[in-house]
Amino acid sequence: MSKELDEKWLELVKAGKAEWMPGMLACIYRDDGSLMGSNRHGKPGPGFFPDWTDPATLGCLLAMVREAWGDSYIYFGSSLSTKRKRWSWVMGGGDCIGQGDTEAEALLAALEAAP
Repeated sequence: MSKELDEKWLELVKAGKAEWMPGMLACIYRDDGSLMGSNRHGKPGPGFFPDWTDPATLGCLLAMVREAWGDSYIYFGSSLSTKRKRWSWVMGGGDCIGQGDTEAEALLAALEAAP
């Protein structure tokens, strides 16, 4: 659960840059942050957010990025910085189009930057 990623998701959905896709894992959390339930079948109701670590959800996000940029060769990468901190990026057309501390953060940044 990441409040920042959840808020970014809502912004992107509202802007028409992101949408629920079949196979994405949707989760709903209690106020204390513990998992209350999850759903991978159909469009989830209000209060559900993507599971930012689920492999199928990350694949769907990558598909959205490729669609938004019109480039089927866009890919994700990750490495360690000189300070041993994970750095993640999304590359398209030889340029970095999104980056962040996690794969989900980088993919959402690439969606946000899409034309």
